[in-house]
Amino acid sequence: MQVKIHDAYRKIVALCDSDLINKTFSEGKKQIEIRENFFKGEEKTREEVLEILIDMEKEDATFNIVVMESINVAIEAGIINKDGIIMIDNVPVALVLL
Repeated sequence: MQVKIHDAYRKIVALCDSDLINKTFSEGKKQIEIRENFFKGEEKTREEVLEILIDMEKEDATFNIVVMESINVAIEAGIINKDGIIMIDNVPVALVLL
């Protein structure tokens, strides 16, 4: 998985499965672009991602999470639940503002 932490007005955590970088998914009015400049950061293991998510939750971060492996880790970390997932062209996406 790719994890990139942006420092803006608050921490923004971008998390996606590595094979989605530079892909776009559309369905009706919904669209998500997995842009390299936003999502590509460091390749991390499931355990490393879980630790990062738990730490970032304490900082009231914003989370942009795409695709099942990344979504499952975020559910395990308690960042999201299944009701917080939308589908765009069969791709699960979650945006979390804490």
